Amino acid sequence: MAECGRKALSLLEAARSRYESLQISDDVFGESGDDSSDNPFYSTSADSNSDNYTTETNADDVRAGDTGSSHNCGPPGSVSSTQAEEEGWSDVLQDISLPSYKDTHGPTQRMPATATAMDFFQLFVPDNAIQNMVTQTNMYAKKYQERFGSDEGWTSVTLPEMKAFLGFVTSTSVQRCESVLSIWSSGFFSNRSIALKMSQARFEKILKYFHIVAFRSSHGSSQGLYKIQPFLDSLQQSFGCAFRPSQTQVIHEPLIDEDPVFITTCTERELRKRKKRKFSLWVRQCTSTGFICQISVHLKEGPGPDGLDTLKNKLQLHSLVAKQLCQSLSGRNSVIFTGPSITSLNLFQDFEKQEIYCCGLLSTKKSDCTGLPQSMLINTDGPQARGQSRTMMKGNMSLISWYNKGNFRFLTNAYSPTKQGVIIKRKSGEIPCPLAVEAFAAHLSYICKYDDKYSKYFIFHKPNKTWQQVFWLTISIAINNAYILYKMSDAYHVKRYSRAQFGERLVRELLDLDDCSPTQ
Repeated sequence: MAECGRKALSLLEAARSRYESLQISDDVFGESGDDSSDNPFYSTSADSNSDNYTTETNADDVRAGDTGSSHNCGPPGSVSSTQAEEEGWSDVLQDISLPSYKDTHGPTQRMPATATAMDFFQLFVPDNAIQNMVTQTNMYAKKYQERFGSDEGWTSVTLPEMKAFLGFVTSTSVQRCESVLSIWSSGFFSNRSIALKMSQARFEKILKYFHIVAFRSSHGSSQGLYKIQPFLDSLQQSFGCAFRPSQTQVIHEPLIDEDPVFITTCTERELRKRKKRKFSLWVRQCTSTGFICQISVHLKEGPGPDGLDTLKNKLQLHSLVAKQLCQSLSGRNSVIFTGPSITSLNLFQDFEKQEIYCCGLLSTKKSDCTGLPQSMLINTDGPQARGQSRTMMKGNMSLISWYNKGNFRFLTNAYSPTKQGVIIKRKSGEIPCPLAVEAFAAHLSYICKYDDKYSKYFIFHKPNKTWQQVFWLTISIAINNAYILYKMSDAYHVKRYSRAQFGERLVRELLDLDDCSPTQ
């Protein structure tokens, strides 16, 4: 028994060493718990939801593996064995090496040890951005009252009040209350320590008139997100200015669904009353820190450049999103991990011309399989051993079929097909795999851990208007990014706040309450 324990430990230590060389952090938020330390390694096996990080993949598909297609024909766009050979696909494997990363990574400025939670937050949402909210809110209130009659209870909002307003709404990410108005109630979620800073009536007045852009531009913009676009542009720029990501990054849809606790406890009637999101959010995220480097928001309906009806299908949209999110990476030798709806030969080849390399999970049901050999996309009749794999190459591109209680297929030009890795399972031990599979598993494991923790700290306030939903969601992302920078700063060594404590400090600083020093 002791010998088995030592063997398992040695396997985990070997995997840790490899994962450290892949720049994988062991913990996202530095907090103890079931999801932070016990087994940080990920497995693309049938009994682990290997594709959970992206919402377009069904967990049932993963448990069953990729069933592939019939033996007579492959997915649409795939090519026969003869055509594949003519187009350069071969079973002869060649070693490839990834060029070195052409950029430094990490925070771009050193924050002092005395920096507060507010200091990190204002790297992304500075005073001038909040002052713009003040100006636009007052403008909207004035025009609204000119049209619908005066509001006797209204006075122009000020900068300190707007910060307090942001603080009240942000507090719902820490207290996890369903309505921000419960702060002033006498119930379970009431919070008298901050409720005294502003009356409920005043908060509701600001909430009524709150705006980022009060009026449509005279240039006739028809964009559905015009009321928030300037803020999104500013946020994108600040993300890029404050942090440089590592070589490895992932494009995916983060978890932004309803609170799972609420979903399991609410009635069917309450569920019907909840409106579905009318937008999709994609991010490019650093896999060694969890820092979200760039975001892309698309409306799910309506005309205009951000409506899905301008594209033929979702695969076109996802390819466009990937290109938008990677515009700034050209020439840097970055490695991008992608899910099935983005993974495609044409996209990866386009990226390679820009010195952007890729590793993506492939699905015969959800991926664009154009130009891929049918023989690699259909399942064989005979039994396969766990860890068995087959690879074909075309130039630097490798198409991998790997078996682990189901077929998993990967497309990559970032990892050599001649190099082997291993997946560690506590019950099954070592499962051999190509290095690309291990790298994909390791990096996506980290993103899954990030999503698990991130979903606990998004702002729970849920307005009806789409632009407001996007605003509070991006504020949540900014706070998470601020915490990541805080963890990488000297201030973290002064006082090691957890993510929840950091959120509480930020709320108190936005409300300008006493005792906001990180040393207290």
